[in-house]
Amino acid sequence: MFKPLNNYVLMERIQEDNKTAGGIIIPDNAKEKPVRGRVIAVGDGEMQNGNRVPMTVSVGDVVMFAKWAASINEVKIDGQDYVLIKESDILGILK
Repeated sequence: MFKPLNNYVLMERIQEDNKTAGGIIIPDNAKEKPVRGRVIAVGDGEMQNGNRVPMTVSVGDVVMFAKWAASINEVKIDGQDYVLIKESDILGILK
């Protein structure tokens, strides 16, 4: 499996519902990419002043991340699409 380095997080996108609240079906070409993901793997944390800062997110967490974050990388591992992103671009953990 893939192990991110430092403060990077590997996650899979969680697909949003394809219907509006009024029941209108949104076609695939009109949908935006989801901004929610399930954490698959995390790095060991960022180094600051010679000390490693532990990661806040854990494997299995469902998170919301910034839609236009500079650190978003779309990657394909073993034929599966994933998102590789810095932890600082994750907005929060969904409970």
